[in-house]
Amino acid sequence: MHDAHLKAAEQHDLAACAHRTAAEHNEKGDNEAGRWHAERALEHSSNAYKLAKEAHTKSGQIAAV
Repeated sequence: MHDAHLKAAEQHDLAACAHRTAAEHNEKGDNEAGRWHAERALEHSSNAYKLAKEAHTKSGQIAAV
């Protein structure tokens, strides 16, 4: 179970890093690179949400046993 939460946290961290990188590129006027990194951030964020939801569901099942 701990592994599922760690995987979700890793995806959250990757999303945050991609968001920061996108912001840096946009500040420099490199909108194409900023957009690419923003898309990666969205992918990581979506994965993190899915993994966190699964981990939460599984942890509830374990507690009910």
